[in-house]
Amino acid sequence: MEYTTLGSTGIEVSKLCLGCMSFGKENRDEWMLDAENGRKLVDRAIDLGITFFDTANVYSAGESEEILGEALSEYDRDEFTVATKVRFGVGEKPHSAGLSRKTIEQELSDSLDRLGMDVVDLYQIHRWDYDVPIETTLRALDDTIRRGQVRHIGASSMWAYQFQSALHTSDRLGLARFETMQNLYNLAYREEEREMLPVCENEDIGVIPWSPIAAGYLARPYEQDDATTRGEHETSIGRPYREGGGEEINARVQELAEEKDRSMAQIALAWVLHQDVVTAPIVGTSSVEHLEEAVEAVDIDLSTSEIDYLEEPYEPVRVSGHE
Repeated sequence: MEYTTLGSTGIEVSKLCLGCMSFGKENRDEWMLDAENGRKLVDRAIDLGITFFDTANVYSAGESEEILGEALSEYDRDEFTVATKVRFGVGEKPHSAGLSRKTIEQELSDSLDRLGMDVVDLYQIHRWDYDVPIETTLRALDDTIRRGQVRHIGASSMWAYQFQSALHTSDRLGLARFETMQNLYNLAYREEEREMLPVCENEDIGVIPWSPIAAGYLARPYEQDDATTRGEHETSIGRPYREGGGEEINARVQELAEEKDRSMAQIALAWVLHQDVVTAPIVGTSSVEHLEEAVEAVDIDLSTSEIDYLEEPYEPVRVSGHE
């Protein structure tokens, strides 16, 4: 494993972050993990050198946080960086949706209880809230840092103008700034390169992309895009991976993978890791084997010509990921 600094936080993290959306079996999809298997995945991740974990209050209605917290409780907590999120409603729970002060304070308290932690390293807004002024949200988040419940704050998929506005508001009011951006970014979806990633680079924001292999679209020939439950889900909600040259990109990933005797997923992940603006892509998996494969991708070297070859077919597609 290799390590890097998370934006302006000064925190050293592994160059891969384990996403824990797959944790939480009860009343969930077949590919989700129960507590025992979630623990096994975390244990193996730690064995492989991963120190960065991402979850959210909404993942399995909090069960993901419980599983992650229990798994990490057997280790030295100071060795790891834990991130969670707030924005979406947790089941039928009152006031769990949005970014009001009430919601932030309520959901953070509940997340800390489930994680079994007094403080979370990174607390992220899961999406923009159009109903609450950003000043209100930022003041509430700033207070969580002052109370010692949160160390750093981050944001997730949104328009670049919204993110820049939030940063400006923090500077104007003397509030804590967002220090990370968790956005959709992979070989088949590169719209973030137009505005969001330049903003992040200019503002020293840590970039932790979600879905770096496009929820499996770049892990197998595109004809098999809906061969898995997760892939079928991404297809059903209309991610534009097959648009804008996506099928040719998929074919080139497959070609390069065969040349290098690697998997398609490893080539796709290696491309993300080669982007200077990226800090640590979030790898979401329910399989120990796939996790081990992802870690091996850290060592894959892509030449400039290979990167150019993978990128060349890309054409603009409609914006996705903000929903």
